[in-house]
Amino acid sequence: MTGCPNSRAQNLTGVWHGLYTYPQGVEGVSFVATLIETTSALTGTTHEPCRVGPGGTLYATVSGSRRDSAVAFMKTYDGSNPFYRTVAYEGTLSSDCTEIEGRWIVPGSWSGRFLMIRPQSKSAMVSRKAHLRA
Repeated sequence: MTGCPNSRAQNLTGVWHGLYTYPQGVEGVSFVATLIETTSALTGTTHEPCRVGPGGTLYATVSGSRRDSAVAFMKTYDGSNPFYRTVAYEGTLSSDCTEIEGRWIVPGSWSGRFLMIRPQSKSAMVSRKAHLRA
């Protein structure tokens, strides 16, 4: 198991703010992921701004797993925009369980980097500040 500071943080369930980047220097895309972890299975949803086509918001479902600090999932878009299909994500959970960093892959096409950050709860931030002062 990773060195997560408390039992709540050991579970990936929650809201994560992310950014994925393209290899050609194209501007990154922010997204929000709501993850639910049950044992080692991950499910959830994402939403992000649409950069290709008619604009608006893109919605997708997430299905994957976690083993210790290794996180892998497939993000499958809802089909409302034909340019977006399925993307594989492979990443590593940070030792404090607040970040997942790795690579996204569109099979047979291209890939890039991503980072997801879980906002800390107010009580966790107060606890961390108190620990830093000690």
